Amino acid sequence: MRGSLKSYRKVSLESEIAVASPHRIIQMMLSGALERLAQSRYAIEQKDYANKGIFIGKALGIISGLNSSLNMEAEGQVANNLSDLYDFMLRRISEANMNNDVQAIDEVSDLVRTIKESWDAIPQEQHTLSSHADNL
Repeated sequence: MRGSLKSYRKVSLESEIAVASPHRIIQMMLSGALERLAQSRYAIEQKDYANKGIFIGKALGIISGLNSSLNMEAEGQVANNLSDLYDFMLRRISEANMNNDVQAIDEVSDLVRTIKESWDAIPQEQHTLSSHADNL
């Protein structure tokens, strides 16, 4: 049963990504980062170090993906600031991994949540009007 559910979720996610706008993909990545950070925090609290490593690895991958998707030339200072913030998040997640530090996870979660709230606040009609939708 568990395998079937995982397969369904994977196909559902792949289907959603195939038709998603760049704006929606960023929303999904930010949501995924928050979910993986929460799972990492729980694993640290439960002393489940195997799963902690898996979830932290996934969170790092998502944040790295967000960072690498920035268009540094087109977005200028905004992209530079976001890149610096993503680099900070990657360092804090790594520190959380080494030190089993839930406060570092919470700190990064708060930052991701703030970015996601701002991203979610962009009106629908502006999702494709600027290069932000394609480059953040």
